[in-house]
Amino acid sequence: MTRFRLPASISVAALLTALGGVPLAAQGGFWWLVPAVPVVIMVWAWRAGTDANERGMRVRALLGNRVVLWPQVAELRADGPKRVLAVLTDGTALPLTAVRPADLPALVKAAGQALTTA
Repeated sequence: MTRFRLPASISVAALLTALGGVPLAAQGGFWWLVPAVPVVIMVWAWRAGTDANERGMRVRALLGNRVVLWPQVAELRADGPKRVLAVLTDGTALPLTAVRPADLPALVKAAGQALTTA
């Protein structure tokens, strides 16, 4: 299985920001939101990513995930310098979390296929 994850520095920065917001949260009222927002970002950065193997891939987000089998994928396409889309056979485009265009060869290798370009 090949795993693609967001950089750990995002989680570390969010944790430090949350810790810095604790004194404000201690004031009561709605100030508890100050450290809560970076905690949500930290959990998202820790959880989000794409896992791929020879059967398919799982795209993980903050609150859920989606499993896509390789026969459902019509095309893997770079969408700008930092994003990869999986175009499905039904025509929908699925953004692959934490997969960059430079990671496409590793993603295709995880599927057990050879890389071809159009």
